[in-house]
Amino acid sequence: MTKTTATAPVLGTRALNRATLGRQLLLSRSPLSATAAVEHLLGLQAQNVKPPYYALAARLDGFRPELLSAAMEARDVVRIVTLRSTIHTHTAEDALTLRPLVQAARDRELGQFRKGLTGVDLDRLAAIGRELVEEEPRTMKQLREALLTEWPDADPFALSVAARCTLPLVQVTPRGLWGRSGQVALTTAEHWLGRPAEPAPAPDATVLRYLAAFGPASVKDMQTWAGLTRLREVFERLRPRLTVFRDENRAELFDLPDAPRPDADTPAPPRFLPEFDNLLLSHADRSRVVPADLKGRTWRGNQAYRTLLVDGFVAGLWKLEEGTLTVEPFARLTRAQRDEVTAEGERMLTVMHPGEAYDVRFGTVAQP
Repeated sequence: MTKTTATAPVLGTRALNRATLGRQLLLSRSPLSATAAVEHLLGLQAQNVKPPYYALAARLDGFRPELLSAAMEARDVVRIVTLRSTIHTHTAEDALTLRPLVQAARDRELGQFRKGLTGVDLDRLAAIGRELVEEEPRTMKQLREALLTEWPDADPFALSVAARCTLPLVQVTPRGLWGRSGQVALTTAEHWLGRPAEPAPAPDATVLRYLAAFGPASVKDMQTWAGLTRLREVFERLRPRLTVFRDENRAELFDLPDAPRPDADTPAPPRFLPEFDNLLLSHADRSRVVPADLKGRTWRGNQAYRTLLVDGFVAGLWKLEEGTLTVEPFARLTRAQRDEVTAEGERMLTVMHPGEAYDVRFGTVAQP
């Protein structure tokens, strides 16, 4: 029987950090395949093409970019708009099931463009759009122009949003492949994967998967990750099956009883994370990985920076350009930390850019 929140044990920030890093495959690199890792992590945020590759390089032992590309070419994984109405790399199974579960986020986005869709029958738009992209993959521009012939008075951009929000559109290859280029061309997930969409999974099952990959976590944490609301009743239904903790601010955290929760003193090696990494976007309270004094330092406007973890927490930014990996720590690193960061940077470069020569340099400490 689970304890009440008032008497639930407290997980300190470092303990919470280590538990989350362990679930995210960032304490020690995992032997999982690229596809299995994408499944475990419930997808990788992928507004840009390269971040999912760097995300897996930080997490997997023996990873090579070609492995994720091969899975994408085999249609085992796809790029599709899902969580928070943003592009993610998902397994084929999750593309067909998880997307309908989080449809509410796209419904909210679509609601912001209603004015530009006056007189547009969304069911008919979806039917026409499906026919067009299943006839052959289309760019969004091509799809928008075709829809404008049906609704010439509608706002063109709003028509694009409506197609993206009402249809399960995947980006077909070569878009998304490592070292390849290609414009965004779209078709439906069902057409690309050769099988019909399946019913959305019960939210209960997805809560358990979320906790396995991101826990311990609060209801608000999962709502932030999914772009959903009203998940409290699902957690309450699952409460008898879960373990309950409190964080240092007394917020209630749920977890799977048998999930690993490493000791707070477990070593956490440096990791180079891409922009928009799952670790930094999947909790309402990000203090488990972002120190309070660094809040807001990993973003500028809508652009996320590539981040460096030292001792499990965000400790700096990094960039790769003109044969140089430049590390910009937020605070001075010890000699031992610099050596570990350099070694990890060299390993990352060997994995992601084999045969290319890069220098690892430490830049000026980043200022607010």
